Amino acid sequence: MRALQVHEPTGPGALRLTDDAPEPNASDGVLIDVEAAGVAFPDLLLSKGLYQIKPEPPFIPGTEVAGTVLEAAAGSGFAAGDRVMALLFAVGGWAERAASAPWATFELPESFSVEQGAGFVMNYHTSHFGLIHRGRLAQGETVLVHGAAGGVGTAAIQIAKATGARAIAVVSSDEKEAVARQAGADEVLRSDGEWLARVKQLTGGRGVDVVYDPVGGDRFTDSVRALAPEGRLLVIGFTEGQIPSVAVNRLLLKNVAVVGVGWGAFVFDKPGLVAEIAADLERMAHEGLVVPIVGGSYPLEDGAQALHELEQRRATGKLVLTLR
Repeated sequence: MRALQVHEPTGPGALRLTDDAPEPNASDGVLIDVEAAGVAFPDLLLSKGLYQIKPEPPFIPGTEVAGTVLEAAAGSGFAAGDRVMALLFAVGGWAERAASAPWATFELPESFSVEQGAGFVMNYHTSHFGLIHRGRLAQGETVLVHGAAGGVGTAAIQIAKATGARAIAVVSSDEKEAVARQAGADEVLRSDGEWLARVKQLTGGRGVDVVYDPVGGDRFTDSVRALAPEGRLLVIGFTEGQIPSVAVNRLLLKNVAVVGVGWGAFVFDKPGLVAEIAADLERMAHEGLVVPIVGGSYPLEDGAQALHELEQRRATGKLVLTLR
C-alpha cells in the first residue's frame, strides 16, 4: 500500500514515501479508499514527536480522510460504495486505504468536493464544539477569531455566522484578509496593528463576547482585555508556539472566563455528542452555511512541503493531500 511514513520524529523532512506500508485493520469499523487527506497541525507535531500521542516509528500520519467505503462492519451504518469523510485520531490517513470507527465516519455532503470533505471533520467539529458547547455562543453575540485565515479559523467564522453571531477576524496579511472575508467575516483586523483598540471601537467600548484563539502567544493578554463582561476566551491551540499564561485578577475584574477546548480527547467516548454536532453541521452544510475553503492541494508525495507551509504559517484555508 502506498503511504507517507515518519521514520524519525525530526520534522517534515522525516517523511518517506513507501509502496509497502501495512494494510489497515478494519474488522470492526469502516475501510476507506482514500481519495484525499487533510493536513493538520497535529500532523506537524507528530512529525516532530511533540504531539501527546507518540506512535512508534515508522508510522503513517494523517488525521482526516475522504473517499469511498470499501468494506464496512455489520451495524456500522455504512456500506461499500458510500462517499464518506472520517476522523482517524492522529494516524493512518496519508495512505491509499484507512480504517475509521463508525462513530467518527460521516456521509460526504453532495455539495462538497472530496478535498473539502478531507478538510471538514477536525476543523468544523472542533469549532462547533468550542463555540457552541464550550463557548455557549448565542445569536446576536460578537466573536473575535484569531488565525482567521487558517482552516480552523475559517471554520469558526462560518459557524459563528451560521449561529447568528457577528464575526471579527484577525489576520496578518492582505492575502489572509481576502480568505477571512471569503469565509464571511464582518470585519477584518491586522494582528500587527492596533487590533485591540479597533475591537473596542467596533463594539462601542464593550468588547467581544467570545474570543476564539488557536494561536496563543503574546496576544493572549490583549485577548483577555478584548472581552466584554462575562465574555469567554476559548483556548483552541498554540500555533505561535508559545503557551501563554494569564493574570487571574483580570478574570475577576470583568467576570470573564478562560475556557479550554480539547475536542478530540473529550469526545472520544461520547458518540452521542459527536452525532449531535455532526447533525447540526450536516444541516449547516445543506443550507450552504458552512463550506470548507481549500487553500492548497498537494499530491501525496509532497506531504512534507504541505507541512512546511503549515509550519511557516503561510497556509490559508485547509491544506489537503490528493491520492486519486
